[in-house]
Amino acid sequence: MKECQLTIPAMIYAGQGSIEKLTEIIKKEKAESILLFTDKGVRSVGLTKRIEAICSAVQCRVVDDLTAEPAVADVERVIAEVGKEQVDLIIGVGGGSVMDASKLASIVVGADYTLRDLLQDSGMAKKYIKTVMIPTTCGTGSEATCNAIVAIPEKESKQGIVNNCMIPDYVILDADMIAGLPQKIIAATGVDALAHAVECFTSKKATVLSDTYAREGACKIFHNIRRAYNNPDDMEAKGEMMIGAFYGGVAITGSGTTAVHALSYPLGGKYHIAHGVSNAILFAHVMAFNKDACVERLALLCDAVYPELSVRTAEKKADHIIEEIAAIVRETNIPTSLQSFGVKPEDLDFLVEAGGQQQRLLVNNCKKLSLADIRMIYKKVF
Repeated sequence: MKECQLTIPAMIYAGQGSIEKLTEIIKKEKAESILLFTDKGVRSVGLTKRIEAICSAVQCRVVDDLTAEPAVADVERVIAEVGKEQVDLIIGVGGGSVMDASKLASIVVGADYTLRDLLQDSGMAKKYIKTVMIPTTCGTGSEATCNAIVAIPEKESKQGIVNNCMIPDYVILDADMIAGLPQKIIAATGVDALAHAVECFTSKKATVLSDTYAREGACKIFHNIRRAYNNPDDMEAKGEMMIGAFYGGVAITGSGTTAVHALSYPLGGKYHIAHGVSNAILFAHVMAFNKDACVERLALLCDAVYPELSVRTAEKKADHIIEEIAAIVRETNIPTSLQSFGVKPEDLDFLVEAGGQQQRLLVNNCKKLSLADIRMIYKKVF
């Protein structure tokens, strides 16, 4: 076994009603001043109501005006507004964008470097404020990772800031937080989480530790995403999706996503296609391209998820995983054509160049992608 490591949040609470653990966390940390990140959509449907009530026992500032998939300037603005205020605890309540902004604030508020400095060298980051992550979707995995993704408008793409100090200190996985999640959000975030698990399991950097979480995360999501999508009252399926998404996030810290995420970044950065949808559009096509380099890994994953297919050949098992990915995207009604989002054939050169620059993730891919390969994959989704 090769040397490996895995960093996970220090304390994880799960189960319906676990949001009440927030009171215990605040007392444990002796927090007198809290910075609560969320967004207007999450707040408007009442998901932060109980959290704000718990936090009202101390000083609490709510930031709810971040844009979806925020740009560097959005996070810089919030950090400037907080200024030199004393903050004892940061809580992120929302999807990946909110949690990423929360994690970035924890390493920039009070620091002598800037967010743009971290875009050049994320290794200088230090954690100044402890964090609590409370996801309101079933997919980004940001509550488990050391990554934060921001849009870089001038580059029309996105960039990840990666440092283990961004691993959250506390995570609360309460299925009640996704009880009323719209179908299209279940679909997009659920497929995003599935991509985390499958990409991490087939990554060149996969380890025995990351495999454990990627495998179990994939099992939970493959078996529950349709149930969660089709049956709004199936809280068991939604709870399993939350745990599966968390496991996928943990796998990222030990392994890393690959070409699916790499090629999705320009789609979000320039065309503002939701992250989960961008991944869903590309997912099956990238895995089909990768198949000949990871047949055995996909077969192992199939054995874990669908043990009843164990008698099939490795090739057939790999095909089944890829077919299931495509079927899930189709059955959850995620659009699969870039043209439906206003992307034009003449934009292909930009996509190929921008996608090819995502080397942080492309180096993890089990099969090297040339610019011609990237062009071929993008062409398939026009």
